Amino acid sequence: MNVESRHPTTYDTSEPQGGELLKAAFKCFKPFHDKVAGLSEALDKLVEIGDDTTAKSARRLGHQLDHVEPSVTMIGQVKAGKTSLVNAMVGWPGLLPADVNPWTSVVTSLRLTPNSRPEDQAASFTFFDEGEWSRLVDRGGRVGELAERAGAAEELDKVRAQVEEMRKKSERRLGRKFEMLLGQHHDYGYIDSDLVERYVCLGDDFETDTETSTSQGRFADITKSADLTLHVPGAPMRLTVRDTPGVNDTFMMREQITIRAIRESRICVVVLSAHQALSTVDMALIRLISNVKSREVIIFVNRIDELADPANEVPQIRASIEKTLADHQGPEDAQILFGSAGWANVALSGAFDEMSDDSSNALLKWADEELRVPAEKLSIQEVIWELSGLPALYAALAERIDEGVGGEAVERAARSAINLANGVRAAAGYDGLSVQTDGADVDTDALRAEFSALATSAQARFNDELAATVDDFERRLDRSHRSFLERATSSLLAHLESEGDSVVWEYDPTGFRVLLRSAYQVFGRNMASTAKREFTAVTRDLETLYQKSFGLAEESFKVEAPRPARMPPPVLLGQTIALDLKGSWWSRWWQKRRGYSTYAMDFAQMIEAETLPIIDALRGDNARAIQMDAAKVMTEFLAEQKAILNNVLERMDGHGIGASMEVPNRADHRDELERTVATLEKLAA
Repeated sequence: MNVESRHPTTYDTSEPQGGELLKAAFKCFKPFHDKVAGLSEALDKLVEIGDDTTAKSARRLGHQLDHVEPSVTMIGQVKAGKTSLVNAMVGWPGLLPADVNPWTSVVTSLRLTPNSRPEDQAASFTFFDEGEWSRLVDRGGRVGELAERAGAAEELDKVRAQVEEMRKKSERRLGRKFEMLLGQHHDYGYIDSDLVERYVCLGDDFETDTETSTSQGRFADITKSADLTLHVPGAPMRLTVRDTPGVNDTFMMREQITIRAIRESRICVVVLSAHQALSTVDMALIRLISNVKSREVIIFVNRIDELADPANEVPQIRASIEKTLADHQGPEDAQILFGSAGWANVALSGAFDEMSDDSSNALLKWADEELRVPAEKLSIQEVIWELSGLPALYAALAERIDEGVGGEAVERAARSAINLANGVRAAAGYDGLSVQTDGADVDTDALRAEFSALATSAQARFNDELAATVDDFERRLDRSHRSFLERATSSLLAHLESEGDSVVWEYDPTGFRVLLRSAYQVFGRNMASTAKREFTAVTRDLETLYQKSFGLAEESFKVEAPRPARMPPPVLLGQTIALDLKGSWWSRWWQKRRGYSTYAMDFAQMIEAETLPIIDALRGDNARAIQMDAAKVMTEFLAEQKAILNNVLERMDGHGIGASMEVPNRADHRDELERTVATLEKLAA
């Protein structure tokens, strides 16, 4: 039985349910919370010890830390119960419509915010713009483009017929001038399931009464994204759970949307059905996740409540998934979890009598295998919740946030805070710095000019190094692209010579993706090496400048280097191209060619047209964007250092180092500052 539609009207979604269960699951975020608390305390101490400028900078770091918002992108198979799982993750069974029509291509972002109130809930829905809609209705989306290149007239005719059908249905729901809505967005100060369904869900029976504002799926054809801010009691931190439309849709628009969503997140949860885990129809899914770091991928096998004997069947499913991933270059050692969104939603709602006998029997068998706490110590609600896999999923997410985007944010803020603290130390002239000169001996104008020259030189040198690294990457891309086209065309000619044109030829593009992935990995290593080298050089130059200008003993004054910009995964390498499509496409393409030279020429032109956008995207969306992000890190670091130096010089103001620190007990403040720096150094390690 489909857990997504078993009881579509059972749950009241006016507010989150099962709050205590979620609060218990959120306890796994404690290690990260402890780091944040330690850093916040250290920043507060800097506010107390430092001057107004230091305090302002410390508060800014605290504000940035408070607004760290990791995002988790959910992708999955059709009928895997992904949306039901998302509903359970936020404690709102039935909030998002689970039975979504294949036309729908909406990314729904659910934003959890700590200390929010019910009245803080809000919803915003954004429509496709004219260009995006035109690409769909005029060219049939990616499938239309691909079919046109391949000369697959029958497929192209099907796409056009489907587009025309969608256009007519949109007109019936929204009126003939519905295109005037394109590019707009609708905002609301509340959330409920009826509102969400109006923009996200398309039913089978389309409404014709365009005046009915509550029509199911009224705006779904043209809705691109939904952004929901939820009141979830006990939310551990700012966290976005992004429900994507997946990768299996008529026009491959979902695939493009999902690629962007994965690229913007640091964690990807792949939701599979226990009945069809990673079947051959999901190679597109494997191609996408194969380009994401294994540690950033979690595989959640859902719907085990529908297995006859989960305890015995789960090991077989796990082995099958691991083999499929290995056979198709999927992420190695990705964590695989098993559970049931159906059970989770039952636990949250307390509707235990709604469980079928088969589901109850499966739960009992799974409890014998999986339950780690004696059942008599738990309520039935807690037992079902534990066995649903939701606590394990949140524990996996908490680990990755702590070691990934969250931990990196803490480290980045701690490094900046150390530099602030060193500015306080320099301005105060604490004994630990071994000051060997008087502030009156410092030529502040000359020092500012020297810093400016140092910063300008460091930024220019870094920019040149980044440009050279990107140029090298682009040359590798071009070589890889040419090599692939030459090998594929040579393979086609060899086939024609040995088999003639009576046997359909196919060519696996895996090698192309491997070449590009390898080039991207080399680019990543080179970028990391360049950043580390240049950041080390500029911090060393800054330390020398301080030591020379203020007569500081060597090793007594340190500058913390910034954290390099992140390399996003090259997810677009997984997008579908013509060579991935088998069967009738190639048969018809093949039958329309006559003569070996025609085969080779047409093939080369088609594949170049299909693959060139990937090369261009790697140049622009990836390489150039990464170059800009890396340069920005250096720019912000130098601006931070300039502010710290100016603050030191302004405090001196000709009165000598430490003279303007009007504190009653310098020893106490010195000790507090040293303890604060020690805390920050641990967090930055």
